[in-house]
Amino acid sequence: MAKIFYNGNREAKLLSKIESSKERERIKTINAIRDNIETFSSKVSMKLIETGLIETVSKSSIENQIVRCLDTLCKSEDFDIDYMVAPFRTLISNPNIASLYLTAFVVEKLLDHKDVVDVYGSDEDIYFCIQKELIALMAGA
Repeated sequence: MAKIFYNGNREAKLLSKIESSKERERIKTINAIRDNIETFSSKVSMKLIETGLIETVSKSSIENQIVRCLDTLCKSEDFDIDYMVAPFRTLISNPNIASLYLTAFVVEKLLDHKDVVDVYGSDEDIYFCIQKELIALMAGA
């Protein structure tokens, strides 16, 4: 026997609140990055290099690539962001979209950059390194 699902008003309101809170968090994060793009990219690139997750011949080149990635993130449509992070969506249970986007950039695109010797660590290590810096940015914003 098939289950009958009732699309009640209470459930619809609850789902709407969840979706709108996720959207508010996404907008808040992207605005904080947009307002602090230079300092955030500097901190992220320095932390990735210091922790040994990225080996490079030029820190400034990595920082410039991260600035360009963050600028693209701030200007992208939701579909483009979702497309970029799709392979990494299951990395953790409730990911931050900006950290996930930057992780996808490091793993997929920065790996092939001419100034990058190699990218070490797991995808989770890279995500949590970026997320730690994003949490510090959001606390200061």
